[in-house]
Amino acid sequence: MSALQVGVDIGGTKTHLRARSGSGRDRDLILPTSNWRVRDWHRDATVVLSLACRLAEGDEITAMAVGAHGCDDASECEAFQSAFAEHAAFPVMVVNDAELLPAALGYEHQIGLVAGTGSIAVCRDREDGMMVAGGWGWAIGDEGSAVGLVREAGRAVRLHLDGGGTLSEPLVALLLQEFGIANPTRIGSAIAALGGSSELGRHAPLVFTAEARGSHLAKQVIRDGARRLVDLVTQLKKRGSQATMTVAGGGVIVAQPTLANAFLEEFAGRFSASMTAVMYPDPPVEGACRLAAALGCGDGQRAAVGHQPASDS
Repeated sequence: MSALQVGVDIGGTKTHLRARSGSGRDRDLILPTSNWRVRDWHRDATVVLSLACRLAEGDEITAMAVGAHGCDDASECEAFQSAFAEHAAFPVMVVNDAELLPAALGYEHQIGLVAGTGSIAVCRDREDGMMVAGGWGWAIGDEGSAVGLVREAGRAVRLHLDGGGTLSEPLVALLLQEFGIANPTRIGSAIAALGGSSELGRHAPLVFTAEARGSHLAKQVIRDGARRLVDLVTQLKKRGSQATMTVAGGGVIVAQPTLANAFLEEFAGRFSASMTAVMYPDPPVEGACRLAAALGCGDGQRAAVGHQPASDS
């Protein structure tokens, strides 16, 4: 039997498990999060463990690290981790999924920023305390994410039409077409009727399509979304984060260069040389694998994952 470490990335839309052997060979399993997650710590922990065992195919699992969307403060991470501890025969660490991004590059105490289905920025202070900005959900937050962009596109269209704008504006036309409605006053109710972040977020590509067709409204929605993502980093810095790097990732910002470039431009203008922002385009589960490997070596409650960018650059 081979010894395996398992990394798990539980995103708002999909869950990615990766089992890695000592030889560096990987096995992957990807499935929709909605297929299994019920938001009960113990039930979710048992399902993840069963999926990990299925992926292991009889090989021994020596450690597992989980980055979980929705574990948005230390108490929730600890509750999920405690649920795993009751069922697992190996050590399990639970962090927020944003923390997987700097971990994937081997950085500690740096900011991970996710712009996927939702948006959140997370880092750890020097005492390993968890610092969070964003992650408030689609109804009142998640700016710059898939769901936030669609919600703000609807709001931009409303203001455009109230101000006497035309229906021919590309974002207006695409929203009406996407939701299959003839009367633009129904855009708000159509968005509300979707009822959840995954359902709403899957319409985000229309904002970028509209921007490519010359929509000034869509361009502004994207720029505003990028600015609000940088705001999350600013909030962590104001609260005392000593991070010198932000690692950004997630399905929307990685897939849409317009948003990524706007974010990097806004970030550079905001922080100049005091902080660096990089994009992580690969699957965040790599960060979970690094954490699991360090945990398997017995590196404490939270495993050390690497080095500080300020001292190694």
